[in-house]
Parts: sequence; structure tokens; C-alpha cells
Amino acid sequence: MNQKHHDKVAIITGGAAGIGRAFALRLAAEGATVLIVDRAPGDDVVSEIKAAHGHAASYQCDVSNPADVKSLAANILSAFGRCDVLVNNAGIFPSCPFEDLTFEQWREMIAVNLDSVFLMSKQFVPGMRLRKWGRVINLTSNSYAQVAPGLTHYIASKAGVIGFTRALASEVGADGVTVNAIAPGFTRTPGTLARKPNFSGLTSEQLFEVQASRQAIPRPSKPDDLAGALSFLASDDAAFFTAQTLYVDGGQVRSG
Repeated sequence: MNQKHHDKVAIITGGAAGIGRAFALRLAAEGATVLIVDRAPGDDVVSEIKAAHGHAASYQCDVSNPADVKSLAANILSAFGRCDVLVNNAGIFPSCPFEDLTFEQWREMIAVNLDSVFLMSKQFVPGMRLRKWGRVINLTSNSYAQVAPGLTHYIASKAGVIGFTRALASEVGADGVTVNAIAPGFTRTPGTLARKPNFSGLTSEQLFEVQASRQAIPRPSKPDDLAGALSFLASDDAAFFTAQTLYVDGGQVRSG
């Protein structure tokens, strides 16, 4: 595969499984040294990358915890010296009717899905600016444009990611740092397949069928469908592409 990310150090939060795993495998196959950050162990993905003669390491961290992220950054910068590509992929996706939603559930969603983006960017973007090159890629969701019931807290967190992406891009663009977002639809991963039926009683398989019927490309999304967009946004080819949200959802969201 094209080694277009050779000599780049890429951090991927939530990289131990699902979409993050696909991102890690793609960037590693294209030459990047991939650092997987997750609350769960990332050893299996690291082993898979190394078996293919790639370079990777894993760190366990709660990216919604400021002290944990500060310690993580110190360890990574000591070992690798820099971060060239930051992929803020970590997230949670529980559904809950608004009237049943507690403040604790709200805060957890915002902490994991939005606070983590701020905390990780705060640690690694300054170094990118000093080196005059960097890529920040944040995971949002097409539910921000679709507005699905039972996801008030989730959609609010992902809308915040889009706003953060645009605002940060405007501050760091002059220093060679781009900031973009990827908005997938409901993607077939071990995590989504294991979800309980939502409050409407639909299973994950039923939700995949409903979503696919609304797409221009009528099949469920899989993690590998998103990896090409990530690879582009992390590359030199995307040097003039910033503050944007790419909807990689098979054409579920269509705008003029």
C-alpha cells in the first residue's frame, strides 16, 4: 500500500475496536506509527499491525479525565517526541428518551464525546503549531443532520464536536494545522451489534436495515468505509482542506 503517511506519528483514541481499529490498521498500512489510546487494552490491534510489519503501541487512558490525558501526553511525547495526526474517535452511543435522561447521563456523554476532543487537542495541537504541520480529525455523527429521537444528549455532544472543529480550524490554519470532522452513520461494529434494542424497540440489525433504506448506497456502513476519508484528511493532499465535516454515510445525508 502507498506509504503516504511514512514517518508520521498518529494518535487514535478509541482505537482498540470498531471504527478506531479500522483507522489504526489503515494508517499503519500506509506507513504511520500508530498509537492506540483506549480505556480497553489495544494489544490485539498492535499485534495485528506488527504482524504486518507496521509500527504501533497502545496506551490505556480515560480521555475524558484531564489528569489522565496530561499524563498520557507526557508519556507519548517522551517516547515519540511528537504527534503529527490526532484522531479524536473515542465516543459512546447510548439512547434514552429525554424525559428519562438524567444529568449524570448527560454529563457522561458530554465528557466522553466532547470534553475528550478538547483535552486531547489541548495537549497535542501546540506542538503541531510549532512544527508548522498537523492534522486533527474528529469523529462526529450524521445524526446531527438527521435528528433521531432518543439521542438528545448524543446529538448535542456531536454538534459540539462540529462547532469545536470549525472554531479550532480558524485559529490554527495559519500554522499549517488542519482540523476536520468525519460524520458516519450508524456503523456495523462489535459495539453497535451488542447494543440493546433502542427505546422504540428496534434492534441494531433492524436499525441497520432502516438506515440503509434511506441511503443512496443501500447497504449498512462498515468501519473500512470510513478509513479512506481519514487517510485523505491525514495526508498532504488535504493541506487546503479544513473546518469541514465529511459525511461518509452512503448518501443518507444529502444536501444541495
